[in-house]
Amino acid sequence: MTTIHPLATVSPKAILGENVQIGPYAFVDDDVVIGDGTKIHPHATIYNYARIGKDCEIFPGAVIAAIPQDLKFDGEVTYVEIGDRVTVRECATVNRGTKASGKGVTRVGDDTLLMSYTHVAHDCNVGKHCILVSYVGIAGETDVDDWAILGGGSMAHQFTKIGSHAMIGGGCKINKDIPPYSLCGRDPICYCGINIVGLRRRGFSSETIRNIKDIYDTIFYQGFNISDGCSKVEQGFPPSPERDNILNFIRNSKRGIIHAPQPTSVKGDFD
Repeated sequence: MTTIHPLATVSPKAILGENVQIGPYAFVDDDVVIGDGTKIHPHATIYNYARIGKDCEIFPGAVIAAIPQDLKFDGEVTYVEIGDRVTVRECATVNRGTKASGKGVTRVGDDTLLMSYTHVAHDCNVGKHCILVSYVGIAGETDVDDWAILGGGSMAHQFTKIGSHAMIGGGCKINKDIPPYSLCGRDPICYCGINIVGLRRRGFSSETIRNIKDIYDTIFYQGFNISDGCSKVEQGFPPSPERDNILNFIRNSKRGIIHAPQPTSVKGDFD
């Protein structure tokens, strides 16, 4: 049974599934679809052209499907699509897409967590099982692949791509693409190893994890440029989903990927 608090404002044109709960002072606009079992907390705002899946939870102050903060937007009909079992915490924002991008839709995949004060800009594509920790902001047309985690306060430049199972430390400025399975941090952001803990938690075998590490060691630490390192990996490692994912991601990167940290020299008193 769907429950709408008498102090909520819900358009009669909105389409609500079974067992939806909408709290006091929440606002649900005309062209909105909300799936079964989703809970909209007090003071959450769901604007036109939002499509929200099943068993989601939208917390107070969150704003879904506001018009994009993009000067190219001209009032066209564009969308936000949120998958199933997505949690959007307090004051997080997910903006609609723009036609100028050629996409017109902002997507958040199943089982993703957007923590408080996160911002997902126009035409972003956030995959499944992702976590955006509090105060993360991803600019327009950023892609975040499945299982990626962005540490608190991180900021992603427009058009950035973040690979699957990547882990990014808090407060990072993400201005290059982040390859899959990697652990990244520091300022400027750089490759710091592979996301061993995350991969183990998700059932990757020790052999697979070692293979991923060896691939990145070849690319970053054997004196090759990135292109030659990828060629060495292609020649020296048998095909596997992980190898192919890494190579395809790097070769399709338009912004270029992050690099390993540069060695620093420490001068003595008499140097």
